[in-house]
Amino acid sequence: MQHPVSPEMQSCIDACLNCYETCLSMASQHCLPMGGKHVEPEHFRLMMACAEICRTSAHFMLIGLPEHKITCRACAEICEACAASCLAVGEMETCVDACRRCAATCYKMAA
Repeated sequence: MQHPVSPEMQSCIDACLNCYETCLSMASQHCLPMGGKHVEPEHFRLMMACAEICRTSAHFMLIGLPEHKITCRACAEICEACAASCLAVGEMETCVDACRRCAATCYKMAA
């Protein structure tokens, strides 16, 4: 039996999955070819962490765990850090936007 998903939770799931896809794609298809500051370890690891926590947060919500509030809080904080890093590196507006949207919805779900 499927658990009911509120419109707010569905919005958060969608934002998390979009951010997961965006960070992973940007890291592998944009940052790696660009090189330089795009692949500096701190930035690149943050992008990988962001993708993973977004996937995990979506997963927790989809399976109906009340602990999604914990992952959503962590997700929001990591997304904010990733957005700041991508903004500083430059030429990564798509990632910045996805991270900011995800952080905003995750903060709501963590409350």
